[in-house]
Amino acid sequence: MSEHYFSAQPSGPLTVRPLTVTLADRTVTVSTAGGVFSPDAVDKGTAVLLRHAPEPPATGRFLDLGCGWGPMALTLALRSPEADVVAVDVNARALELVRRNATALGLDRILAAEPDEVPAEQTYDLIWSNPPIRVGKAVLHDLLTTWLPRLAPGGTALLVVQKNLGADSLQRWITDSLAEQHGDGTFTVDRATTDKGFRLLRVVRAR
Repeated sequence: MSEHYFSAQPSGPLTVRPLTVTLADRTVTVSTAGGVFSPDAVDKGTAVLLRHAPEPPATGRFLDLGCGWGPMALTLALRSPEADVVAVDVNARALELVRRNATALGLDRILAAEPDEVPAEQTYDLIWSNPPIRVGKAVLHDLLTTWLPRLAPGGTALLVVQKNLGADSLQRWITDSLAEQHGDGTFTVDRATTDKGFRLLRVVRAR
């Protein structure tokens, strides 16, 4: 396969199609297309996170890291309509779909942006992510060391990772890396739950 969902500019034709899904306990119709991650359904990992994640705060700034067509960002905005939601992806087609879906659902506080379009000093009260494990360790580690430190004091990140793709070793690496970068006690990393072969990892920044 010459192209992946993490390509910045998918080369295949843009053929938008409707998809009916359940997000935030609502049945909604969204737009998806080829060239993005899991265009035909809410993928299993994302479904695990959405099933087990606590209710988000009513307000604040939230991040969907690696948003695809937007199931996490849309859920956050539906759950917390007064919050600001930032949906980040390198895939321009995914970002366009997030914008279409936000507009269609009347969600006007979602910003879909490429990583370098987001101010580096911006912090987040909540981060949800199904990180792109298949990009390789170096790229994945760079992604996480860039964005996890942007948690605001008291903020929480939830990362869903398939167990057989190295969830436990990734948990250990995140723990060690954040401690090395920021000192012991700044971040706490643990496993929130295991479901259907996925680990839900939780990273909390001290207040």
